[in-house]
Amino acid sequence: MKLRHLAAGLLVGTLALTACGREGAPGAESAGPTQTAAAGVTVEGSPTFAAMQQRGRVVMGVRNDQPGLGFQDATTGQYSGFDVEIARLVAAQLGFGADKIDYKVVPSAAREDTIERGEIDYMVGTYTINDNRKQRVSFAGPYYVAGQSLLVRSDDTAITSKDTLKGKKVCSVTGSTPIQRVKDQQLTEPENIVEFQTYSQCVDQLLNNQVDVVTTDDAILKGFAAQQPDKLKVVGEVFSTEPYGIGLKKDDTALRNKINDILEAAETDGTWKQIYDATLGKSGSPADPPPLQRY
Repeated sequence: MKLRHLAAGLLVGTLALTACGREGAPGAESAGPTQTAAAGVTVEGSPTFAAMQQRGRVVMGVRNDQPGLGFQDATTGQYSGFDVEIARLVAAQLGFGADKIDYKVVPSAAREDTIERGEIDYMVGTYTINDNRKQRVSFAGPYYVAGQSLLVRSDDTAITSKDTLKGKKVCSVTGSTPIQRVKDQQLTEPENIVEFQTYSQCVDQLLNNQVDVVTTDDAILKGFAAQQPDKLKVVGEVFSTEPYGIGLKKDDTALRNKINDILEAAETDGTWKQIYDATLGKSGSPADPPPLQRY
């Protein structure tokens, strides 16, 4: 798959960490196109969809610390970003309006457990599709493709690529694909690997000179760099392909197929492009939706 260089949008606010939020109160405002709840939706054979209907609400797993992708403003409580808008699109096409959505913030390391326990109906949050994760969950998509990169302090000239990380303190999120790649490829020594639950914690450590570099997908890093361009910069070429998918219970084939249909329709009718332009596209970096990988 062709690797696309995607930039994160400029979204300014204080990073917040919360557990769950109900749309209709703080977080209800959408940056993307208005989504009208579809009527008479059925997904035969999906236990997850049956649970949604029974409770009368959809519970979406999201991130709240990734500018341009999944972000919650500390002042307003509002969620914004490309991933959040994709999650809202899916909810609307499943028949759940803005007042029928609950958000649950899920750390990277807890995504599979949270899906398996049924605490969320689906996860949309920079969730890379890979074979290891497919052992426990399934994915619709991909709806976006990014690549791993490096975030450093703006005055750093020593770190220019993944090949210059030896001896450097490298930070990323526990349970994420990027931190596993750092370990597998031995990009730095084990004692120099620093892990946190959120990328914002890694960025704080970087700004405070406690670590030398933060690594994750370029889209996420460019969002942080856009917030503080005088202090942070993204360096080097991307060194992975990260297809983002919507995480679901492993055996819920019916819902996976339905969400793939929703994504395909959004790509065809221009909704995907509208969502992108209202979020990540604000940086001026163009993008096209990747082909779906139905399985």
